[in-house]
Amino acid sequence: MNIGVLGRAGTLDQQIQHAQVAEADGFANWSLPQILAEDALTTLAVAAGSVQRLELGTAVVPVYGRHPAALAMQATTVNAAANGRLLLGIGLSHQMLIEGVFGIDFDKPVGFMREYLEILLPLMAGEAVSVEGDRNTFRGGIQPVGDPPSVVVAALGPQMLKLAGRLTDGTVTWMTGPRTLGDHTVPSITQAATDAGRGTPRIIAGLPVCVTGDADGARARANELFAIYGTLPSYQAMLEREGADTPGDIAIVGDEDSVAAQITDLGERGVTDFGASEFAADAEEHRRTRETLRSLL
Repeated sequence: MNIGVLGRAGTLDQQIQHAQVAEADGFANWSLPQILAEDALTTLAVAAGSVQRLELGTAVVPVYGRHPAALAMQATTVNAAANGRLLLGIGLSHQMLIEGVFGIDFDKPVGFMREYLEILLPLMAGEAVSVEGDRNTFRGGIQPVGDPPSVVVAALGPQMLKLAGRLTDGTVTWMTGPRTLGDHTVPSITQAATDAGRGTPRIIAGLPVCVTGDADGARARANELFAIYGTLPSYQAMLEREGADTPGDIAIVGDEDSVAAQITDLGERGVTDFGASEFAADAEEHRRTRETLRSLL
């Protein structure tokens, strides 16, 4: 199982430094979310000139409000800047944000993503398309400046997992616990990929991680830091499936041996890539967390 780390909020210079340290520490991947802060793809394009080996991922770019042709041009450009090291993670985001903030209709999200991929994937491969969907339309082609990046979709429910397995290279999850990954995510997307004649999908799991002597305190802190994920319906469904009440219940916390065992268990359940969101309370916890993650490389 590959081990990567998730970028932190900060200035552009701080993001680049974080990526450089991740590469120096030997991690396989460095990924950024696309929230209401820095533009993830632009940041990765800048970071690409400062790191030579790291796979650079988005976890994830929301598809609403960004036409698939525009994303195709941007992603292939970033992939060229990164010498083929871009992992393009895309997702639906959440109804409360898409409708409540952006004012975009969130109706039939799985169908929206299917149409989006039917335009995005061929365009990035240099193929012309003619798609007239209910929500996404494009007629023609683009001239990509480089090869298409690998694409994964943030998929939690059964229909999105089937779509991701059928059309893309895999899925990237967040706040999905080990039992759910092993019993639901991995078999669902793997079966869909097999039925479509595709190779083994990547299952990239992101979770909060902290090596600490105060596991209860770390879980309480996780509940504060990641409280929003306990309120969003798609993540609530994953917590319920896991039998967990709060984000802190599925955070990976404990001493070195406990954290290493929990991460190793994910690989045994079929996770191919792990993305650690380090949330140490102080420099000592950060050191212990980073050293434990490095021990698993």
